[in-house]
Amino acid sequence: MTSSNKPTRRPENPRFSSGPCTKHKGWSLDALSGALLGRNHRQKDTQGRIAQALDRTRALLKLPDDYRIALVPASDTGAVEMALWNLLGPRGVDVLAWEAFSADWVTDIVDELKLSDVRVLTAPYGELPDLAQVDFARDVVFAWNGTTSGVRVPNAEWISGTREGLTICDGTSAVFAQDMDWRKLDVTTYSWQKVLGGEAQHGMLILSPRAVERLETYTPPWPMPKLFRMTKDGKLMESVFEGSTINTPSMLCIEDYLAALAFAERVGGLEGTIARADANAATISKWVAATPWVDFLAVDPETRSNTSICLTLVDPAVTALPADEQAGFAKRMVKRLEKEGVAFDIASYRTAPPGIRIWTGSTVERSDVEALLPWLDWAFACEKEALGELA
Repeated sequence: MTSSNKPTRRPENPRFSSGPCTKHKGWSLDALSGALLGRNHRQKDTQGRIAQALDRTRALLKLPDDYRIALVPASDTGAVEMALWNLLGPRGVDVLAWEAFSADWVTDIVDELKLSDVRVLTAPYGELPDLAQVDFARDVVFAWNGTTSGVRVPNAEWISGTREGLTICDGTSAVFAQDMDWRKLDVTTYSWQKVLGGEAQHGMLILSPRAVERLETYTPPWPMPKLFRMTKDGKLMESVFEGSTINTPSMLCIEDYLAALAFAERVGGLEGTIARADANAATISKWVAATPWVDFLAVDPETRSNTSICLTLVDPAVTALPADEQAGFAKRMVKRLEKEGVAFDIASYRTAPPGIRIWTGSTVERSDVEALLPWLDWAFACEKEALGELA
């Protein structure tokens, strides 16, 4: 590929953002026509709509019957914060951090909750902490899929089935795209805006019976904001897990989520949404294997994400540059592709190593991924050619 060989085929949908992620093919505003706008969210009809979203989610994800699921405020972040503030404290905590958002949970646990018995297991971008070092006599906080690093845990086999502590999993870029062993997860959170391409600001919180028991037997020593409260008089607020909400949700966004769930049902349920993400990721993997200027940021193939694909530039002409100039090279590639209208929002996360991040979740069409790849080669060739002219 040279700069003069501009591809002719363009992605039908150039939206490869890692959040909010693209809508599924065929989505339109007509999907929202049945939204119960202007209706109180605590009435029978509106609560019924929310309960329907919870029930269909439960069925699609194949949650155990004794697990509870709720719609909560403030996206995945709000759901994680609710878990941390309500559940942590009675025993030591192991928190795993290998990218930006898992590092945020370290900050909350250490600096905000000020827990003293905390072990932080870290790894640089592209790697996982040593999972064998996790102590399941303690509570464990981790992200299943690192959105900003493209590194995920390979499975749940490393999690003890006889653990004493709770596992609190930020699953926002994994739920509906990766096979998760629910019996190994006591708390799981995600947001609609990721794998199913829903709208932002609404979070989902999934609790095991062990998590519910902790909620009903432990009272944190710190004040609990109203938005985080899940118990009343020492008992779980069951209504929150049956269609009621802590604060006012958007009925428009709920209707959009129902449309996203219908999409998941049409493509074959959980197996179908996982297969779509896997196929997209495999398409990029095949291209990376044949492309000398690029590689995965994730070092181990077993830990490479199938949703947030993070790529690094390994061409000697680029790696020889100072770090800020490497970042500039990648940014110019991204801007060139945006100008052509073939890829939006594919720059690496602001704190991640310079490179490219391509969302390949279940709402992305494999044909669009295939169409994008020659454009990446073209943009690289253009920038490398310009680099030679400047030398």
